[in-house]
Amino acid sequence: MSRPLRDVPARPEILLPALEAALTSTGPAVSPGAVDADEVPDGVAVVVRTSGSTGDPRAVLLSGSALRASAAATAARLSGPGRWLLALPVHHVAGLQVLVRSVLAGTVPVSMTSGPFRAPAFVAAAAAMAGTGPRYTSLVPTQLVRLLDDPAATTALTSFDAVLLGGAATSPDLLARASAAHVRVVTTYGMSETCGGCVHDGRPLDGVSVRLDPEGRILLAGPVLADGYLGRPDLDAAAFVQVDGVRHLRTTDVGTWSGGTLSVVGRADDVLVTGGVKVPPGPVESVLAGLPGVGEVCVVGIPDAEWGQLVVAVVVPRPGAGPPSLADARAAVTDRLGATHAPRHLVLADSLPLRGPGKIDRRAATLLAARHLERTSP
Repeated sequence: MSRPLRDVPARPEILLPALEAALTSTGPAVSPGAVDADEVPDGVAVVVRTSGSTGDPRAVLLSGSALRASAAATAARLSGPGRWLLALPVHHVAGLQVLVRSVLAGTVPVSMTSGPFRAPAFVAAAAAMAGTGPRYTSLVPTQLVRLLDDPAATTALTSFDAVLLGGAATSPDLLARASAAHVRVVTTYGMSETCGGCVHDGRPLDGVSVRLDPEGRILLAGPVLADGYLGRPDLDAAAFVQVDGVRHLRTTDVGTWSGGTLSVVGRADDVLVTGGVKVPPGPVESVLAGLPGVGEVCVVGIPDAEWGQLVVAVVVPRPGAGPPSLADARAAVTDRLGATHAPRHLVLADSLPLRGPGKIDRRAATLLAARHLERTSP
């Protein structure tokens, strides 16, 4: 059995009623972005494209039951169904889920004005949220940094019962800043294939299970899993695996699992090898993000004849503050992680290249750093 698939412009006012019809089976399945198909399997409600983190973008098939399970588990973990401020693009799963949760809660989200993300626009949208009940929003770390740098936006953030934060790794320093400002942040981990965040503050949502394979890869199971990929049975076979008779998503992330809490170390293919030592960039970024003057940071590996790869930090300075020196950065990382993990170069940038909402494009950042080192080498 199959059902029609309708391409819908990625605009909340148009997508919201189409999404409601898709979820209640009174209308066709929807895709907030063109895909090469006119129909999908009967249970599918939404087709969402990934941001291409593992290669070419792919279209993920999300069933109505998986979307409802995700929304219900999220509401149960928070303060129940509520009203949402939409600050993320709806053609990505995090923004799409704000609409899904709103539909199932019987509320209408308040959307920020179109255009680049700006703190004043967030303040205005927060002020426009009328009614009673819990208030929520979903952000990526870059957005949270900008809001915490703005006093009025920080005050607006404190009015929310929860600020879901995902899409990219969050530094301990950023979480500490939010906590000091009395902003109730809930870190999330998930992807399009899990209908968005399915692990909150390291703990799986109800119905979701987490395990690690022998390589440390994170495996996720539960009712939130996607049905697969549109027209790509080869990807289905590689990503969705049976473990003890249960269907799991084998992610590209490496993690640790202790006491019922998941810690995501980073992507398996992001690990650098310098001087024969494996260096995951995440812990190095966490140390550097805590230094004065660092707004955002991405650690990449640049090919080198002697070391194999050089550890290089691409840093976006915090507005109005001077960035740390290379010597200070090396000293901090050496003290916490050892000399091998310390960056050998520090590259300053106005912003980090992105490949999706809040997701750093490490390939582009590596190219940016390599070009900078080429220009500055003697």
